[in-house]
Amino acid sequence: MNKSAAILFANDAFYSAFAKQSFEAMRSIWSKRTTITCIHPGWEILSNRKEVLDSWKDILANSRSNNIVCKNPTVQIFGDFAVVICYEVLNKGFLTATNIFVLEDGYWKMVHHQAGPTPPRKILEEKLKHTLQ
Repeated sequence: MNKSAAILFANDAFYSAFAKQSFEAMRSIWSKRTTITCIHPGWEILSNRKEVLDSWKDILANSRSNNIVCKNPTVQIFGDFAVVICYEVLNKGFLTATNIFVLEDGYWKMVHHQAGPTPPRKILEEKLKHTLQ
């Protein structure tokens, strides 16, 4: 598997853990050796493993959590460091996300996730329609 495919696989695992509301899967995605950070939409910066994982535990325990689908991911690789930028499609709209990974013991592990507002749904749907063709 080439680097880009492996990174996209790790990125997909993140969204799969969210969709399955699996805290164990979510915990396994995040780096254990590198400081991790996360900025959920409208939240303060979470800047250590405990804060980040506690936030995901709370989010995943919420049965009303939206199912998020990753669309149009792009990968940029910088040696043992990679960035995935994508759209998150939710029931109630769209977000733009940045997911950062490091190579740790042969696996790409997340060190940062940030999602935030993006253009209104109609504009983004039109853009996605053109890029998915």
